[in-house]
Amino acid sequence: MTPAFPFSAIVGQEQMKLAMILTAIEPGLGGVLVFGDRGTGKSTAVRALAALLPPIRVVEGCPVNAETPEAVPEWAVGVGEAIVERPTPVVDLPLGVTEDRVTGALDIERALTSGEKVFQPGLLAQANRGYLYIDEVNLLEDHVVDLLLDVAQSGQNVVEREGMSIRHPARFVLVGSGNPEEGELRPQLLDRFGLSVEVASPSDIDERIEVVRRRDAFETDREAFMAHWGAEDAKVRDRILAARDALRGVAAEDDALRDCAQLCVTLGADGLRGELTLLRAARALAAYEGDDTVERSHLRQVAPLALSHRLRRDPLDESGSGARVARVVEEVLA
Repeated sequence: MTPAFPFSAIVGQEQMKLAMILTAIEPGLGGVLVFGDRGTGKSTAVRALAALLPPIRVVEGCPVNAETPEAVPEWAVGVGEAIVERPTPVVDLPLGVTEDRVTGALDIERALTSGEKVFQPGLLAQANRGYLYIDEVNLLEDHVVDLLLDVAQSGQNVVEREGMSIRHPARFVLVGSGNPEEGELRPQLLDRFGLSVEVASPSDIDERIEVVRRRDAFETDREAFMAHWGAEDAKVRDRILAARDALRGVAAEDDALRDCAQLCVTLGADGLRGELTLLRAARALAAYEGDDTVERSHLRQVAPLALSHRLRRDPLDESGSGARVARVVEEVLA
């Protein structure tokens, strides 16, 4: 199996990497939406982060990556009780995928040959406890996107058809990427992603050279390259694991809650999802940086990630959403 490009060796794209790290610390953030040019490392970052994380413990042969034999669904057949380790799953969801392939469906072959009604798990089962990656998410059919976001929020996949009633856990980090020139996501879908990032090809010559140099080194002498960057990846992994343990102990005082609310009101964000996501992201960042309280410095860093995609369009404001968030952050958190 070809190893993933090391996460710490990705040049630049700091906002994208930070968003990925925050979702690894707090999966409840609701996933990441990455919009930008082709070839800017979007899929590389997802696979690199999953490879960096420690393996998950699963019941051998379980189709939903259950952690204990007691958590194995009743409909799963041929599953033992041995516990094995496997890499954090990263499942690709292709364009044109059918709803049955996503959620799972009746195994037609077994139904015809033996008359048995056996459930054939879908991509949501494979992605449980891992990442579900959708390239060109803006081109995915709306009903499939609605389904994915509902399941990502509830953590359960429910299938009721052909006389079957199946339920299984489907907790994953949803990562969508796309090129805005090829179409936009509906606003209600944008709002359901926890964090968003806009990425672009580097314009600095030295940075572009470093990207090419590292990629060439990875492909030319992979073993040496992985050995060199393995220590850096280990540092990031240790910080993520420490942050997971510390997360619930990070306090958010009333002043931080007021700042979250004031930012969202000033920006005109609809609903309360913006405040909740902003607070969760700031708490995850505080844990990652070893702080025990959410401060304004944390809110400043995560506000563009949590709020840029929640803004109403302003035809009189020619600046991008990121610039609008930065401007309001300076006003409110000065």
